[in-house]
Amino acid sequence: MRAHTALLLCLAAGIPVALMGPRPSCAAPVARLLLSPCELHQPQGLTLTQARCGRLAVLENPADPRGRRIELRVAVVPAVSTRKRPDPLFVLAGGPGMAATDFYASVAPVFEPIRRDRDIVLVDQRGTGGSNALNCELGEEDLYETTTADIVAQAERCLKSLRAHAAVRYYTTSLAVQDLDQVRAALGDEKINLYGSSYGTVVAQQYIRRFPQRVRSVILDGVVPPELALGAASALDAQSAVDSIFSRCAEQPSCHARFGNPADTYEKVRAELAARPVWVDLTDPTSGEPYRLQFTSSHLSMVLRLASYTPELAALLPLDLHEADTSGDFAPLAGQFLLIDRVYGDAVAEGMNNTVVCAEDVPFYHVTTAERAQIARTFLGTSQLDGLEAICRLWPHGPVDPDFHRPLHSAAPALLLSGSNDPITPPRYAAQAGRGFEHSVNLVLRGFGHGQLTDPCMAGVMARFVSRATVDGLDTSCTRHLEPTPFFLTRNGPAP
Repeated sequence: MRAHTALLLCLAAGIPVALMGPRPSCAAPVARLLLSPCELHQPQGLTLTQARCGRLAVLENPADPRGRRIELRVAVVPAVSTRKRPDPLFVLAGGPGMAATDFYASVAPVFEPIRRDRDIVLVDQRGTGGSNALNCELGEEDLYETTTADIVAQAERCLKSLRAHAAVRYYTTSLAVQDLDQVRAALGDEKINLYGSSYGTVVAQQYIRRFPQRVRSVILDGVVPPELALGAASALDAQSAVDSIFSRCAEQPSCHARFGNPADTYEKVRAELAARPVWVDLTDPTSGEPYRLQFTSSHLSMVLRLASYTPELAALLPLDLHEADTSGDFAPLAGQFLLIDRVYGDAVAEGMNNTVVCAEDVPFYHVTTAERAQIARTFLGTSQLDGLEAICRLWPHGPVDPDFHRPLHSAAPALLLSGSNDPITPPRYAAQAGRGFEHSVNLVLRGFGHGQLTDPCMAGVMARFVSRATVDGLDTSCTRHLEPTPFFLTRNGPAP
């Protein structure tokens, strides 16, 4: 969670085109985008994708035509067919702060059925990847800070380090969608299809709002409705997802016989760690090197939250908690934490994340005293909410379109995807966003978590939808039989 000429500022009453709608009379010439062969590497270096890449310069601040220009990294993964369709698929990554090129390189096989007939276009959003990334160097002591003061101190260091190459306030979604359309124009595409994941659904919907005539179809995966300021209730949704995982185990005879009620086990383990953190010696799951970690209740909370994102990690959770409780073996939980940190720790540009959240979400929070008390009772507590609010008191707030949080009304055909166990964008969010589309299908996969892109048979569903650009008669029957990964009863796997 979100007109190529507008970034050059149409000086009509001093207001950017983005805030006024299109003004053909003051449109600037369309820039050319030259592409050359390149490779997109999966962040862990496991795979690579052949593409054609280029860079497009845009104004960092649209209101200052003489100001700094930043370069956007653009990659086009060419269609297989020599008779490709004229409307490519633009892939929008989540975060906020993940680069589209990194995201695509991690999931490229899923898009192969679409790529048979269409180019895939990847634009690293301003502030991410190869587009003047707002990255901050973090030491081990900066990761998963437990106090608001620590979080604020780290944000101050981050902001100071970025000032040399960026005015961080100009990295909001409202400016990013203008970049996106400038890339579309530079590539010569009249219409495009959109796939947005998580925060990418915010970008997709705002692009549709600004440039409705350019969108042929849209897939929203892990949906954030425009009206929502994401984050205020995230701890409650995360608690609901974890409760659902524990209940599903307790209700299955084999899982219950092996582990009892995992919710009770979690409470025992959490209390033990709160009283006394545990030193764990283990092997780093990504490097294979020995590693020593003081595992705390904060680390446990991070494991719970991220485990609920995917059925594969959720399937291990009751077993990991059981072993920590019965034998004092915290290595599996600590290994999960390290894996999460190594895979996701560098995936998001922290500065860009702060800019988006502090301009578009936190100012719209309205958390009552009663709601805050309810949040305090979750496994995440109020620490995330308090940290966000503290960061945003010091972080510069950038431009946001005045209609950004208004309901969207669109005639573009839309495929909306959700997991019933999503801890951050639950299905009710997709249902709310779906009301803004005249023609939509809303798929909810039972027992699945955040992001349905890699779920079995989803590649075919998406390809059929993009090929026809209509929800009428769309065959989604394969999704009715999907089940999440069964719970592991031992390290050898689930029950036969």
